[in-house]
Amino acid sequence: MSLRQLFTDIEQNEWVDMPPGWLQGRTIYGGLVAGMMMQKAVVAIADPLKRLLSTSVTFVGPVQMAPVQLTAEILRQGKSVTTVEVRLLQDNAVQSILIASFGTQRPSAISVQQERVAPAFPAPEQLNIAEHHPLAPECFGQMDLVWVDGQYPCTASVKPDFSGWMRFNPARHENREMTVADLMVAFDMWPPGVLPMFNSMAPASSLTWHVTYVHPLHNQLQDWFKYKVFTDYAAEGYSTEYAHLWDAENRLIAISRQTVTVFA
Repeated sequence: MSLRQLFTDIEQNEWVDMPPGWLQGRTIYGGLVAGMMMQKAVVAIADPLKRLLSTSVTFVGPVQMAPVQLTAEILRQGKSVTTVEVRLLQDNAVQSILIASFGTQRPSAISVQQERVAPAFPAPEQLNIAEHHPLAPECFGQMDLVWVDGQYPCTASVKPDFSGWMRFNPARHENREMTVADLMVAFDMWPPGVLPMFNSMAPASSLTWHVTYVHPLHNQLQDWFKYKVFTDYAAEGYSTEYAHLWDAENRLIAISRQTVTVFA
């Protein structure tokens, strides 16, 4: 099942099947879960003039390879901003919650453009796409990840964090206009920033995730994007990090902040 087919299914039905190929260990990859909920939010808003402003996701419990129920509720619909809550349920329990705010442009005398400047990377064609390690989660095969700076996961690095190029794997995903639901699916594919410090394979998973959407997407699904993560703090089994995502034209697309549970 392609992402397009999955998103169409979400538009038409309350219950949907999870597509194969997206396992992250024994559970479904969190970015796909967030993308599914974002698609449900877009359908609930049903207003092309209102673009995504920000969204927050809480991964309550593990999502299994089984049908899920998606529900959406408009919490408030104002003149400029509409806020929607989406819940993903499985086995009669809430497994994930997304709250998203969509808004229209408004006239304002305030204009500040101090967004983080995109790093200068060699062209992705000059670098190597990371090989899919046999012990890496199945979902990693959905994307092409190219490390530019920092170490690979589980290499006992003395420092966290990394940066690189990313795109949907062209062999697995047809090229088309990219949506905010696709953005959520892609943005979470990079491992947590502390993972290079691991001495061996061990779990780490997102607990909460906040995304601020900056410049609107004018991209195709197979386009390359730049990614850079920075870990603020990690101790006692949790870490907090933020990341930036730019397109190949160095437009800042989104900013992410995550709380990650660390089992190492």
